[in-house]
Amino acid sequence: MVSSARFLFWPTLVPSTPTPLLAATDPAWTAVILDNFEAFLADHANCERKASALAMSMVMRYADRHKIVPRLIALAREELTHFEEVYQIMARRGIGLEPDGKDPYINQLLDCSRTGGDERLLDRLLICSLVEARGAERFQLLSDALEEAELKRFYLALYRCEDQHHQVFQQMAQSYFSTDQIRARLQTLAEREADIISHLEWRPSLH
Repeated sequence: MVSSARFLFWPTLVPSTPTPLLAATDPAWTAVILDNFEAFLADHANCERKASALAMSMVMRYADRHKIVPRLIALAREELTHFEEVYQIMARRGIGLEPDGKDPYINQLLDCSRTGGDERLLDRLLICSLVEARGAERFQLLSDALEEAELKRFYLALYRCEDQHHQVFQQMAQSYFSTDQIRARLQTLAEREADIISHLEWRPSLH
């Protein structure tokens, strides 16, 4: 049985904010995923595990930023729980974990990060917001396309979790940066994200 992804660490949902995405995924993307769903699950598991690791790496890098450390820890725990849930689905289907492959989407986005201390922090938070928003959008598309009821519910629940996560990252940015700073930089990064996503080859992966 497939459990629904859970909100483990956000008992009160953050206030809704619009998606920062400037380009929508073509719904035909789901056909590539459904044609090789086992490979997609392996990639999805790696994405959840790496999201948890990234949050924890930010905890250590920004250990002095006390306003965001607890939320980063909570995110890391929730992403690790999602990894466990995907792994359980894979195990029931006899699918093994796969070594990490290069993620051109993530790598190109991270290349946009500036190098200064505060600038780098803002960019990392907003890039994470964009990544979570893209994941939310694609989980919703996948939920709509899947025929197996339990998997549909699982990916719909994940959509709701990821939609919360993109808002959490923007709220963390608000702890240290002005609304004008966030809005201007998010626009620049969102334009870059839209360009990246429009040129990527479709494959059985989340990104």
